[in-house]
Amino acid sequence: MKLLGNSLQGINPLQKYLLYRCCVLPITLYRFQLWFYNKAPISYYMKILDKMQRRVAIWILGAFKTSPSEGIEAIARIIPIRFHLQKIAKRLQMQPFKLPSNHILRNLMDDSPPLSTSQNPHSIGSLTKYQVSAIKGHLIDSCNTSYGIFPSFSPLNQEFSPGSHIIDIFPDCFSFNLATKKEKK
Repeated sequence: MKLLGNSLQGINPLQKYLLYRCCVLPITLYRFQLWFYNKAPISYYMKILDKMQRRVAIWILGAFKTSPSEGIEAIARIIPIRFHLQKIAKRLQMQPFKLPSNHILRNLMDDSPPLSTSQNPHSIGSLTKYQVSAIKGHLIDSCNTSYGIFPSFSPLNQEFSPGSHIIDIFPDCFSFNLATKKEKK
């Protein structure tokens, strides 16, 4: 930031904001899920990111260093870094479900208990509850959260077939009385 400070004095706050959002933030948060998962100690990393974001907000606005962090971040239209990380993490939890069904990550994240020896013995479904609770990592966290959100989604459900739409079968339950402006009742 200090190296770029002298050469970037002539740009306006909107351009500074776009530079931060498009260049600095993606580089900074590259592979953040290696340390941002459930049960991970993240206080050290969050301090560094909060300090970075405060400096960026001061740089964008040209504010005083004694200005409150939340205020200058709000004025600079920067969401708090903790919420930004949570938003990205929730989006990344959907990624394994976009993979083909024979992909190795999908096989590892299979939550159902093994029915035969031909299934992968290392899948999450074959672990005991104690083992799953003891394991820390992005894959376990993603599996637990995702299967909690979508426990029984079936794309071939009858409700999703063409022609099966919600139909108003109780049209007589609501009555509408049209009134004109002249009538006060």
